[in-house]
Amino acid sequence: MTSRFTIHRWLLTALLPALLALPLNSSARGGSEGHDHDRARAALQAGEILSLPMIMARVAQSYPGHVLEVELEREDERWIYELKLLQPSGGLLKLEIDAKSGAVIKQKNKGL
Repeated sequence: MTSRFTIHRWLLTALLPALLALPLNSSARGGSEGHDHDRARAALQAGEILSLPMIMARVAQSYPGHVLEVELEREDERWIYELKLLQPSGGLLKLEIDAKSGAVIKQKNKGL
């Protein structure tokens, strides 16, 4: 029987290339949208941010649910991951996570 962790890991592995190809939020744009994923990759290689799979694994431990959306933004001289999760209860949870430390900065529950 396949464990839940294995399924989540497989999904992250399958979705990561697609997520890295998505444009970043407009506040992180320095010019052409085509360079946003390059900035994110450079930030990862420079150690400025944790990888998305690492962030997702940490989030999954404390915040169960299905990831609906992920954004990476540059705010006030730091990188922030913004995640939207559909919780098992049906509610929507929005998280802001410091991309370097993985610490949850802000959370907002909406719905049920």
